[in-house]
Amino acid sequence: MNLVGNWNYPTPVRFGAGRIAEIADACATAGITKPLLVTDRGLASMEITTKTLELLDEAGLGRAIFAEVDPNPSDKNVEAGLEVYRAGGFDGVVAFGGGSGLDLAKTLAFMARQTRPLWDFEDIGDWWTRADPAGIDPIVAVPTTAGTGSEVGRAGIITNSETHEKKIIFHPKMLPAVVICDPELTVGMPKSITAGTGLDAFAHCVEAFCSPHYHPMSQGIALEGMRLVKEYLPRAYADGTDLEARAHMMSAAAMGATAFQKGLGAIHALSHPIGAVHHTHHGTTNAVCMPAVLQFNREPCEGILGRAAAYLGIEGGFDGFCAFVGGFNASLGIPMTLTELGVQNPDLDSLTRSALNDPSTGGNPVEMTFENTRKLFEALL
Repeated sequence: MNLVGNWNYPTPVRFGAGRIAEIADACATAGITKPLLVTDRGLASMEITTKTLELLDEAGLGRAIFAEVDPNPSDKNVEAGLEVYRAGGFDGVVAFGGGSGLDLAKTLAFMARQTRPLWDFEDIGDWWTRADPAGIDPIVAVPTTAGTGSEVGRAGIITNSETHEKKIIFHPKMLPAVVICDPELTVGMPKSITAGTGLDAFAHCVEAFCSPHYHPMSQGIALEGMRLVKEYLPRAYADGTDLEARAHMMSAAAMGATAFQKGLGAIHALSHPIGAVHHTHHGTTNAVCMPAVLQFNREPCEGILGRAAAYLGIEGGFDGFCAFVGGFNASLGIPMTLTELGVQNPDLDSLTRSALNDPSTGGNPVEMTFENTRKLFEALL
């Protein structure tokens, strides 16, 4: 199979091994003449990052980098990044890395020349219309993990450092102008990150597939995304140099993020406050939450996940699907409980309130209340 393609769903995607070589051309296409490459601290000194900076420099675009990005990026990271961005006179960003780096980079480009504070643009109603579209700079996105799918999204998730809540900043122009998906950039991911990010993509697909909202295109994408993760995540986990598996996982990540236009649900509603308060890895937290949430949603999802199980070659309908998820997590070294994940002495009432305030609750097939959501947290411990 020739795993190379040019896609435009929902934005132009240059997909294939070695296509990071096109980074300068991607910037030109996006209209960027002085980019700031934004990534996280762990990636800043890695070879894939330095080589990308060299490609930019050779094309006369400089080699500027900002890497003060936390695993769950916060408003403080945004403030620090904007200071560097505005002082440097940059006119666009290269968002490079996993979900944290991509979300922070997209938010910097969005806030580049806004005059209102960040939280005025939280994804509530039509708050995005408060932004000045002319003050949003272009984005070239280069994912180096295969999970979040932020490269094809129109939002960034930023933690409020005072309330310890994850907030979604949304605007249609936060969608990257060009995406480069090069599976060679994911080869060096550690096993734990390969598993956690891959299961993040799986969670996106599962929740989108189960969401009660109507979006048949997302429904189909979510189902095929689940299949790709089921078949290729074990291969990528076992052998990080398996480029075919890495490529299909990059596709699954973008598919999951495209599919969840249909909605997310309780997995993410629980995971977001846990990550914000206890600083756990987002995808891994989703994986820990998934088995309990599947049982929570049994009644409305029994039929639809039974059909998904048949497509995925899983016997036993809904119960077979749940059993598969439990075994899949175990095979990828995922903790069984939040306690095993490192969550100590949680304030369950506070976590429950934050979960119910999360926008993901609106896509859950079962209505989330204070009582049943708190019981979910208890079950996860």
